[in-house]
Amino acid sequence: MPMENQRSAVNAERDRPWLIRTYAGHSSAAASNALYRQNLAKGQTGLSVAFDLPTQTGYDSDHVLARGEVGKVGVPVGHLGDMMTLFDGIPLDQMNTSMTINAPAAWLLSLYIAVAEKQGTPRASLQGTTQNDIIKEYLSRGTYIFPPAPSLKLITDVAAFTYREVPKWNPMNVCSYHLQEAGATAEQELAYALGTAIAVLDAVRDSGQVPEEDFAKVVGRISFFVNAGIRFVTEICKMRAFCELWDEITRDRYGIEDAKYRRFRYGVQVNSLGLTEQQPENNVYRILIEMLSVVLSKNARARAVQLPAWNEALGLPRPWDQQWSLRLQQIMAYETDLLEYEDLFDGNPAIERKVGTLKDGARAELARLDAMGGAIAAVDAGYMKQELVKSNAMRLADIENGVTKVIGVNAFTETEPSPLTSGEKSIMTVDEMAEQEQIEKLKAWRSDRDQAKVKDALSTLEQAAREGCNIMESSIACAHAGVTTGEWSETLREVFGEYRAPTGITSMIVTGDAENLQTLRTRVDEVSNKLGERMKMLVGKPGLDGHSNGAEQIAVKAGEAGIDVLYDGIRWTPDELVRNAIDEGAHVIGLSILSGSHVPLVREVVNGLRARGAGHIPVVVGGIIPEADMLILRQMGVAAVYTPKDYQLVRVISEIVDLVDRTSSEPPVAQSGNRTSDGVGTAIY
Repeated sequence: MPMENQRSAVNAERDRPWLIRTYAGHSSAAASNALYRQNLAKGQTGLSVAFDLPTQTGYDSDHVLARGEVGKVGVPVGHLGDMMTLFDGIPLDQMNTSMTINAPAAWLLSLYIAVAEKQGTPRASLQGTTQNDIIKEYLSRGTYIFPPAPSLKLITDVAAFTYREVPKWNPMNVCSYHLQEAGATAEQELAYALGTAIAVLDAVRDSGQVPEEDFAKVVGRISFFVNAGIRFVTEICKMRAFCELWDEITRDRYGIEDAKYRRFRYGVQVNSLGLTEQQPENNVYRILIEMLSVVLSKNARARAVQLPAWNEALGLPRPWDQQWSLRLQQIMAYETDLLEYEDLFDGNPAIERKVGTLKDGARAELARLDAMGGAIAAVDAGYMKQELVKSNAMRLADIENGVTKVIGVNAFTETEPSPLTSGEKSIMTVDEMAEQEQIEKLKAWRSDRDQAKVKDALSTLEQAAREGCNIMESSIACAHAGVTTGEWSETLREVFGEYRAPTGITSMIVTGDAENLQTLRTRVDEVSNKLGERMKMLVGKPGLDGHSNGAEQIAVKAGEAGIDVLYDGIRWTPDELVRNAIDEGAHVIGLSILSGSHVPLVREVVNGLRARGAGHIPVVVGGIIPEADMLILRQMGVAAVYTPKDYQLVRVISEIVDLVDRTSSEPPVAQSGNRTSDGVGTAIY
């Protein structure tokens, strides 16, 4: 038998596979625990916990801003009891757990440590990661709470605590994932993520909490969480550039001599931004190609991979959908011979040229950040946010104009009906009773605990925060005392205050669709003349959904068209949006909601308008909205519903202008909630 045809996989030395994860959590701690145990039984090798928006933003489930959001995009964790239920039957000393949590990261880590102590597991044996990257929250994801300076102090506290007490824990996962989701170019993703890491390490170094001789240990525990998009070769080169730049920064800026502490350690979730509602079965190929870009190059291979499901552009994936993504990873790791070879790209001239170009671009952008005073200063100045909004606007304009081809969206749109999306159970929905049940359990928890211990623990926490001490031990004591997520966060809100990040909305013109845009401007002028004033649109994000990219792009495009736009960022109650629309004289309201909470939040806005005699103001809604929910929204009086398939923003704004023209010309209608819709939609995605 010829040697080249002999099977050698059994005897060949293979690299250890990356950690195989799925990002999961919904409804309740008990339901999520069942899902985790099910996935682990299927061969998943690590956990990646998705928390719901109230938990991510430090609110208890019964807070006014939590209405409609409990358990929708992740698991609600309000106290130690929830955390114990979440990990019931899962030995934490044998698990590597990633927690996607940022502003309250110190608190969720404290709960995790408290659960371990309840299990009899030593702190030092725990392995995992808290994302804990607040800077990208200001730029893209929106689950920040505190201003930048105290937020950086909290990250420093976690890093200084874990390197001593939980040495296998990654205290921060510098997250470039959401930067790409917000439209970042490869150079921006590199520069803004590395700039964030520099800001954190500078803060730790200058805090006095870590002796100089131990600083390398902290550097060695900083990890990254990146995004892999569809531009396959660019993504391979980006990851190699990340590794080389991080080695350079840690060596030259921080003097780290030991190469193991300079290693670029990262996990990845491949791109969700590019998943399409149209022909969603094509997303399977996109996910596979994107995963290849972070596992093929051995010298830049991900340490952990989690993949979205093929139907995440439609709604919440079912366990079967998650299993499909899990099996995709396992086939790559165990059936192929990928892990038997050295790096496949070393010495490739095309790769080396592209890596060099990306590094040069990233260094230039890092120099701009340094000139501003670093990443925190660039956040406060609104620079990075504005640049991301520009990049995303250009990306969307290229899709709208056909410069960028997206199969099934603006190219090869002819299709057969997909059997995968037919039927009532093609996506998973959260039981509407889950929120009320969580609130009832929360109230029972509060009533059953020792209130004196809670008061004392919160007092100690507040004192530590006011005196600038490390808050980790006092937070762990709070966890054991029965303190809730909202109480922990509110205590620190009282000390540090809250923050509202810059929106990044400017009047820049970025699209190449000049002719259609000029026609639209003329139409806006005509309608404004009929109104007797400039047409005004309020773009609002009710509730806790921080995905503002779509709302920002609608605001930018409406502004380009000559509409006066009212957009003040994220996290408003429906009542606040109603009052703002009436006070400012808005002619139309556009609501963007991607958290699955569109029905209850929109209902509150519509009812609020009617209660104040302003039911004549038309409301349009955009987001990831199932067909059945579109009908509900229209029946309650929504004039138009938009989903990710509606990527042509000039057309979307044109339809909204026509809507204002019609409704301003029509006699008032009875407030019956029977307004019909054109059935058109938007890329408020």
